[in-house]
Amino acid sequence: MREQGKGIRDKGVGKPKPPVRGRPASAGPTLSSEEALAKVTPARRAAFEILTLVGQNKGHSDELLHSALTDGLSGEDRNLATALVMGVLRWQIALDARIKTLLQRPDQRLAEPVALALRMGAFQLLHMDRIPAHAALSESVELCRAAGEPHATGMVNAILRKVAAAQKPSARIFESTAAFAERLGHPKWLVERWVAAYGREAALKICEADQLEHPAGSIFAEVGGEIPLMDDGSRLVAELAAAAVPGAKRVWDCCAAPGGKTLILAMREPEAEIFATDVSTKRTAQMQSRMKRSSLAEKVKCFVLDAAVPVLKNDEKFDLILCDVPCSGTGTLAENPEIRHRLKPEEFLRQSDRQKLILKGALSRLAEGGRLVYSTCSLEPEENERVVEAVLAGSEFRRVPMEGLVTSLLDSGVVSGELGAVVRDGALRTLPGVHGCDGFYAVVVERSVAV
Repeated sequence: MREQGKGIRDKGVGKPKPPVRGRPASAGPTLSSEEALAKVTPARRAAFEILTLVGQNKGHSDELLHSALTDGLSGEDRNLATALVMGVLRWQIALDARIKTLLQRPDQRLAEPVALALRMGAFQLLHMDRIPAHAALSESVELCRAAGEPHATGMVNAILRKVAAAQKPSARIFESTAAFAERLGHPKWLVERWVAAYGREAALKICEADQLEHPAGSIFAEVGGEIPLMDDGSRLVAELAAAAVPGAKRVWDCCAAPGGKTLILAMREPEAEIFATDVSTKRTAQMQSRMKRSSLAEKVKCFVLDAAVPVLKNDEKFDLILCDVPCSGTGTLAENPEIRHRLKPEEFLRQSDRQKLILKGALSRLAEGGRLVYSTCSLEPEENERVVEAVLAGSEFRRVPMEGLVTSLLDSGVVSGELGAVVRDGALRTLPGVHGCDGFYAVVVERSVAV
């Protein structure tokens, strides 16, 4: 599976060349960090720094790629830096496994700058067709030197030469779950969960989709213009929420930032008074600025609020509530690849506890006969079915089957073509690689009308 790289090519070079076979990179006097950095292109310098910060949990890849670290880059260099950062994060597990087999001591623990230089070099050699091998190899060596690890440059040079000369990895006729998880850069424990929940074929498709640049949406007939740019799965949740209560008068998007779903609700419910809240002051301010730039959001009111502890007046109820809760994000690993490296199994239960509080708080503000849409971008049952089951048990709320709402979107022409089997046990369930969008779960809940 090769990275497209959006037409990326190193400046001043043509077709890929074979690895340099001359003097080892470690030969000659040791360069200073400044001298070594001067031999590295701005795109690779930026990518190395961003990957270092991500590895230290000091930033998210998307935010860092749109920060001062890339402000001075040309468009071409920005594209290359983005491809390197996202590609290395997507393929890190597979790259590390391949590099490990080439070490003199496979159990050797490498210093993080050395490991990162090797990953960047191996990624370019294995997954970027338009990057010359000599550039990937030599600049990885200089990055290692510039990072204060000159003693490791010979090893980096030797290992990357072996990577360049070896046959590229490919799928076998049959692979165990552990084998295809490693080949496609995913933690074994996480893929085993998906096999148990969705079957081997679907789990394989999820892993394959997670390794690709995010594809253009193909689910909706109407795109562009006032419609916010967002993943089709995310938009599908918002469209289903709007279809759940046509003509709603009071709407609450209770975990709204960055506001894309709020704008869909505003577009579909033009007469509604819409409240868009988020627990983060920074994210709410960014969302408010976004609303001010959109003609759709004239009736949207943004403010900071922890939905788990609502502070609205007791008599304020809503006809429609969208409760798109914070989650692990395992349905979005294509554009958030570092999640797979940080996630631990216990995270699902921690998220679940918070999600239950948010859902309970939101339901307390639902009017009689009103409907709430609970959703996540997680593939994990602890954050989805089990949250809903635990909160609704013995309550006055009931599940509303999703099939009718999906049919209404198809009949109205909002959704174009075949949507596929996106309803599972009465809830929305999309899977990356299976449905052409991120992985989302959504369920509709209705408050009974008192007799």
